[in-house]
Amino acid sequence: MKNDEPKNSRLVYSSEHGRICPVCGRPGAACSCKKKPERASGDGIVRVQRESKGRGGKTVTVITGLPGDDNALKAIAGELKRRCGTGGTLKDGNIEIQGDHRDLLVAELEKKGFKVKRAGG
Repeated sequence: MKNDEPKNSRLVYSSEHGRICPVCGRPGAACSCKKKPERASGDGIVRVQRESKGRGGKTVTVITGLPGDDNALKAIAGELKRRCGTGGTLKDGNIEIQGDHRDLLVAELEKKGFKVKRAGG
């Protein structure tokens, strides 16, 4: 019998290493292809806007353009949520705060030293 494997066969688990990445073939812990790519640095301006589309009529304030990794953004989001007294989340590098708190958030971000602009209407 030949040692050649069929082209549609691939290793997905190894007793020695555990799960194997189907893309790069490395063990799951050493896989580099699924790591999140770095976010673009942007233009250095933090934008604060109000959105309500696709949210069942609920209004949220979205903050985009903040520098830093996810851990730093989570810390900033936590501070801003406490300051506004509402809930919120971090999605795709953007902070979403429930309700329309643009004026308060612009003032808070300027206190922290960010260059801030109000975006949208």
